[in-house]
Amino acid sequence: QVKPVESGGGLVQTGGSLRLTCTASGRTVSTYTVGWFRQATGREREFVAAIGSNGGIYYANSIEGRFTISRDNAKNTVYLQMNNLKPEDTAVYYCAADLTPNRISGLDTHFGSWGQGTQVTDSS
Repeated sequence: QVKPVESGGGLVQTGGSLRLTCTASGRTVSTYTVGWFRQATGREREFVAAIGSNGGIYYANSIEGRFTISRDNAKNTVYLQMNNLKPEDTAVYYCAADLTPNRISGLDTHFGSWGQGTQVTDSS
């Protein structure tokens, strides 16, 4: 069983940066796919980025190169570095785990364990 926990959200002005952190108990993060999703008020949850057990990375087109996902195996942590934030990035951001071996995708139905979310708000 894997339980992701997010942190690092907050208020930021347009053009600013934030780094979200996902820590997970139960299994080493390097052994499964970790994904980041977000959900804005009144909108459906959408995929942001994922990193697979083999290091493969997959981004949503909407990120436009502004976000970077990375993993620190020693800390059992996955990060989402968000730069040049825009008002449309305002959302609750969720970390999730996909335990199926050798799979990396943006489908939320592939992810069986979810964190509680962390709020990111563009305050401009």
